Amino acid sequence: MFPYLPATDNDIRYMLDKLGLDDVEDLFKDIPGNIRLKTRLDLDPPKSELEVMAWLKDLADQNLDASKAAVFLGAGVYDHYIPAIVKHLVSRSEFYTAYTPYQPEISQGTLQAIFEYQSMICALTGMDVSNASLYDGASALAEAALMAVDATGRDQVLVSETVNPESLRVLKTYLNTKGIELIDIPMQDGVTDIEALNKKAGSNTAAILVQSPNFLGFIEDLSEAEKAAHENKALFVISVDPISLGILKTPAEWNADIAVGEGQSLGSPMSFGGPGLGFIACKKALVRRMPGRIIGQTQDVNGKRGFVSTLQTREQHIRREKATSNICSNQALNALAACIYLSTVGREGIKEIALQCWHKAHYAASAMTRSGRYKLAYDQPFFMEFPVTSDIDPGLIQDSLLKNGIIGGLSLEKYYPELKNTILYCVTEKRTREEIDTLCSVLEGLK
Repeated sequence: MFPYLPATDNDIRYMLDKLGLDDVEDLFKDIPGNIRLKTRLDLDPPKSELEVMAWLKDLADQNLDASKAAVFLGAGVYDHYIPAIVKHLVSRSEFYTAYTPYQPEISQGTLQAIFEYQSMICALTGMDVSNASLYDGASALAEAALMAVDATGRDQVLVSETVNPESLRVLKTYLNTKGIELIDIPMQDGVTDIEALNKKAGSNTAAILVQSPNFLGFIEDLSEAEKAAHENKALFVISVDPISLGILKTPAEWNADIAVGEGQSLGSPMSFGGPGLGFIACKKALVRRMPGRIIGQTQDVNGKRGFVSTLQTREQHIRREKATSNICSNQALNALAACIYLSTVGREGIKEIALQCWHKAHYAASAMTRSGRYKLAYDQPFFMEFPVTSDIDPGLIQDSLLKNGIIGGLSLEKYYPELKNTILYCVTEKRTREEIDTLCSVLEGLK
């Protein structure tokens, strides 16, 4: 048999006898012979642990990851600097082995961490209340739409085409199963087409969903969208980049009813796309329609500070027909990372990080377009991402950048057919002037 299997020949014989079988192959007799492998797996001979580790390291070294390359790829997952203290603290066993705090009296540490996270999300967004986080930014957006439908009693949701396409896919999946009409609002010059939005909004609109900075990196003027929502007695939902809130207007300042977003930027590594965490915050009037759980602060009988699960609107805790969502858990470890990150960088730190992203992105955009061979796809204000168009095939550009140790941007044609030969670049605070200049040099050298 195989040396990596713990069962001995005697163990196998004993089990076969108990089953009344003659051979291990008899266990698979119900599987048609024409689809079964007739030979042994083509595997190398057994290796020692030392040999296996060396082999795995060789495989890993073939990857061009963020520790070896300058990353100019964003589009929803971002290469921000993570202070060493974040990994150090979230790696403590009481955090990474913790489970859902069903018993508050023995879960005070977990509950306090969630409470502090909620408080920081409220401070960041300006909203009244936050929950204990959701799976990701996409599910947060979808849950916000369901909150709006529940609150208004309407069954139509308007969403801008400039919202992250992956979030749009999740949103469509959510709403399609509930018979809710989802209307796409097209973009014009890289931002939401307000004229089209005003035409579509009406008495049956439950919510208007927008994103700023949007998927193309542009900062949207949300005043008209807010006006369209509230004049039609609909809810106004904004998806935001939390880092951008260091310098941009908060959702509360835009008079949003619900604010959502992806919190990966707040102390979680890119990790090939996940996990991240979805944050959701809203006005106080909507608190009982919020999914998941909310942790609150209280006092025990001795007057000591304590923490409890104030509101839990999921099926496991209340009657199914009263539940607001099927969300059964939250990304607690990632939310803890966000809490530690925000505590570490502080109010001024978030502002400084946002300013660095803004200045470096604008330096890169200026340098890339200086010769005229590359142009910004649209003339719009942007934060740290911007789409650049040229006559050169994106595949050639990406391959050339990779050969020079640079991970390039995202080709946008997949999501926006009209943006052929257009690449979305992202420049975070981690990028140096040298890395940006090297990127521009490679681009200028292409024919």
